[in-house]
Amino acid sequence: MSDPHQSHTRVRLTFPPGPATDPVIYEVITRFGVVPNIRRAAIHDHSGWMVCEFSGAQDSIDAAIDYLTSIGVDVSAAEGDIVEG
Repeated sequence: MSDPHQSHTRVRLTFPPGPATDPVIYEVITRFGVVPNIRRAAIHDHSGWMVCEFSGAQDSIDAAIDYLTSIGVDVSAAEGDIVEG
């Protein structure tokens, strides 16, 4: 049963060399209570990208996205390359 207060936001995260090797998804979970559902990801030479869906309270998702942006992760809307399931 889904919670009517839960939001879902699909994003593409592009990581520069620093944050690509840091535990940023752990931070999203523990600091903001946001649950990521990673759909695709690739890390090469200490940089990479990830397509995921964040679930949780919308204000928590917004705060997690603000955090990611503040550490240099590019956050954009995910389009067309999400594995449906």
